[in-house]
Amino acid sequence: MSDLEKREKGKALARTILKGSPPAPRVPKKFVDYNLEHLFGDVWQGDDLAIEERSLVTCTILVALNREAEQHIHFRAARNLGLPRERIEGMIIHAAHYAGWPVAASAFRVLAEVWPEDDD
Repeated sequence: MSDLEKREKGKALARTILKGSPPAPRVPKKFVDYNLEHLFGDVWQGDDLAIEERSLVTCTILVALNREAEQHIHFRAARNLGLPRERIEGMIIHAAHYAGWPVAASAFRVLAEVWPEDDD
């Protein structure tokens, strides 16, 4: 697949999963190209994991690393992909036992901001 094809696939996927996210800060074109062509055009669209699994793995890593800004983006992406809120909650509870209670508490706060319980 050409870089242009990967870029177009990446743009389409990014539009779907990033719907409702705040605008990204200005970054160099080369970084945008990597995101669209490689990350969203190739890695996120591989055959070895379903896109919902990739989303849950991404959210888990962001919780474990305590990356709150990115959790805002990817919790919303998980919702956009149709993952139930309960799966995200279960993941955070599971991650708490390996990554620590403080990161889980932070993740639940972010989840409440992005996806209020009464907003299903």
